[in-house]
Amino acid sequence: MSEELKVEIVNPEKSFLEKDDAIEVVVPAFEGEMGILKDHISIISFLKPGIIKIVSKKGDEKFYVEDGIVEFKNNNLSILTSSIFNLLDIDKSKQQNLLKLAEAEANKQEISDQLKYLADQKVEVLKSIN
Repeated sequence: MSEELKVEIVNPEKSFLEKDDAIEVVVPAFEGEMGILKDHISIISFLKPGIIKIVSKKGDEKFYVEDGIVEFKNNNLSILTSSIFNLLDIDKSKQQNLLKLAEAEANKQEISDQLKYLADQKVEVLKSIN
């Protein structure tokens, strides 16, 4: 019996990724990190800044995401996001530039609590990327 689910990640420019052999996907939902396996209950949730981890028989893939919506239904996981990068493609200078922007955003004087939370999340995740 197959234990795989289909994953599709879409950003405004294109279909970023399509896989039909994922075993588990971990997403940074606002409720906390959420692991999704085959036959998970249907969900719709918002993503916060964090790392999406896709586990398949071919190996693990990790992506940095800043925002988005995740929907899981009938063993199909759809992720819609405006900002996503494969961690293998983020070099040190790009990471540092993103970190500087996030720190500047977090340190603004006039910022709402929600935007401050999101900026702090970006800073924390970007600092954790090696």
